[in-house]
Amino acid sequence: MSRWEPDARGRLERAALELYSERGFEQTTAAQIAERAGLSERTFFRHYADKREVLFGGAHLLEGAFVETLAAVPSAVAPIDAMGLTLEAVSAFFADRHDFARQRQAVIAANVELQERELIKLASLSAALAKTLRGRGVSDAAASLAAEAGIAVFKVGFERWVRDGSRSLASFLREALLELRVVVGPSR
Repeated sequence: MSRWEPDARGRLERAALELYSERGFEQTTAAQIAERAGLSERTFFRHYADKREVLFGGAHLLEGAFVETLAAVPSAVAPIDAMGLTLEAVSAFFADRHDFARQRQAVIAANVELQERELIKLASLSAALAKTLRGRGVSDAAASLAAEAGIAVFKVGFERWVRDGSRSLASFLREALLELRVVVGPSR
């Protein structure tokens, strides 16, 4: 193996998904992932703390995109509308990643430990969004509710998009937000 390999993270990510899909998460080792990627096990651990993190390594980038986008929405926009605009903008993060997302979700769905890690990621994202909303002057309760509602919309829209990639993620997110508005109903 050469000392420097281009796109090591991407290669490890692809190799891990292939192996998790073929053998299952539990039966796959970091050494096997590195070997499939044509890299050393040491290189694997330079990029990831453990084999779970291959599936969650981009979580901080996603959270950053959500927070930065939400922070840039004018403060006059209602919290739930700000979340809607944020979801629409962040959907671009997933452009051309449908196959990866579908495969990743299948691996996560097959493993309770990974499902738990996914929920932790979403809870962390919700907390960051609520903090951002509070920074925009939204009350604690309203910020928490809007952030949780936004994450629920994201989760529902994302799951639908993973199952049916015939449309953009943004269209599924808009649809889920409209359904939330129907559930909540008009103010009384």
